[in-house]
Amino acid sequence: MVKKNPLLQTLIAFITLNALWYVASLMLNQEMLPSPVLVYQHLFQMDMAKLSLHVYNSLIRLFWGMLIAVVIGFFVGLLMGSVEKWNKLLDPVVYLTYPIPKIALLPIIMLLFGLGNTSKIILITLIVVFQVILSVRDGIKNIPTSYYKSLKVLGASSFQQFYMITLPAGLASVLSALRIALGTAIAILFFTEVYGTEYGLGYFVMDAWGRLDYLDMYSGILVLSAVAFLLFLMIDLLESRLLKWREFN
Repeated sequence: MVKKNPLLQTLIAFITLNALWYVASLMLNQEMLPSPVLVYQHLFQMDMAKLSLHVYNSLIRLFWGMLIAVVIGFFVGLLMGSVEKWNKLLDPVVYLTYPIPKIALLPIIMLLFGLGNTSKIILITLIVVFQVILSVRDGIKNIPTSYYKSLKVLGASSFQQFYMITLPAGLASVLSALRIALGTAIAILFFTEVYGTEYGLGYFVMDAWGRLDYLDMYSGILVLSAVAFLLFLMIDLLESRLLKWREFN
């Protein structure tokens, strides 16, 4: 069996996407879709200090939003998955509030918390937290009872069972939820940065679009894509470090 090379596959995908982009720009032959060659040239000629400021502000909002969501979601999901009484109590609340489109709450959040970073962080938190809660809860509930029985026979205490079985399952569920939620969180971040800010990749791209500066616009999209890709890699790296036990399954 031929072993897959993730780096090579990523490189092939990158080249393919850029080739398709190049062909599309030739076929359309309009300023609104410049070739990737022009965009990359423009990107490396931009003021990196100013661009870094946009990246920094976006990352700060994304970091705090997802961190708060993970902390709250992990403990609530852990509680629901481990204690049936808490699951029965919180389950209706989660299922009633989860389907609500959180982006529709943006005007209310901005009225209550202003147009600054707080409202953007709150919205990201609201979107991600429910995915973490449900993922952790279901991950813990799906643990076979035989795992706990085996450790109990060996004399393991309740804390040892939690530490060796429940906690790893919860962490695995958090990382899976983060991988799914990250794309949504970045999309929401992009949307919210149009309002009440002068810094952030969402603002940068939309401002360039409004000025009909297509090279700036596509450069911003490339940077946002690169940031998202690096964050996905970080989640994969974190998973490989924290969940080494999966290698033996």
